[in-house]
Amino acid sequence: MEPFRDRAHAGRLLGDALQHRRASWPEPLVVVGIPRGGVPVAAEVAARLAAPLEAVVVRKLGVPGRPELAMGAVGQAGAGAGAHAVVVRNDDVIEAARVDEAELAAVVARESAAVERRAARWRTDASAGAIHDATVVLVDDGIATGATVAAAGRVLRALGAARAVLAAPVASPQALSELDGFDEVVVLSAPVGFEAVGSWYLDFTQTPDEDVDALLRPRPRH
Repeated sequence: MEPFRDRAHAGRLLGDALQHRRASWPEPLVVVGIPRGGVPVAAEVAARLAAPLEAVVVRKLGVPGRPELAMGAVGQAGAGAGAHAVVVRNDDVIEAARVDEAELAAVVARESAAVERRAARWRTDASAGAIHDATVVLVDDGIATGATVAAAGRVLRALGAARAVLAAPVASPQALSELDGFDEVVVLSAPVGFEAVGSWYLDFTQTPDEDVDALLRPRPRH
């Protein structure tokens, strides 16, 4: 597999691969990106599918002292009064890294606060309404452990998505084998030698918040 030039290039290829499936999906259709890196990919997919672009906010739970290693993920609260943040645990990583419950709770609290700040910036009641009863194509720039997309999928279900399709340019074969909760999963490549998502991009620089803002406009603001 040749590396993608950047997230936009990966999104164009992914969008092209999804076009022939569109006719089989019930309307309405909405494409949802995971900020930040998933949104540039999702924007290209949305353009090719002629579908609106939304966002769902999820944060990785990094192992203390090894933040690049995901021991789970936390997603924004679902719809309804009293809704709680969605937490997905990777118990194998938690056990191997010897993370105790107090350490885990501290990371969950910190990342949950970050999720809610970003949700206030990038999510609105209007966009939650767009997801309800819709076919949702959830897009990220890659799938390493699967914890982040699993949390995002649970958020979409809480928001009332009728059908959830997971789409990514590249994914770990192990993560794919362990994923559930999606009606369909589409990836361009699941290389046996997968090590990290960034290894499959020539340009994997971090996506600034301002770029996410621009891609998600026009949309209602509070």
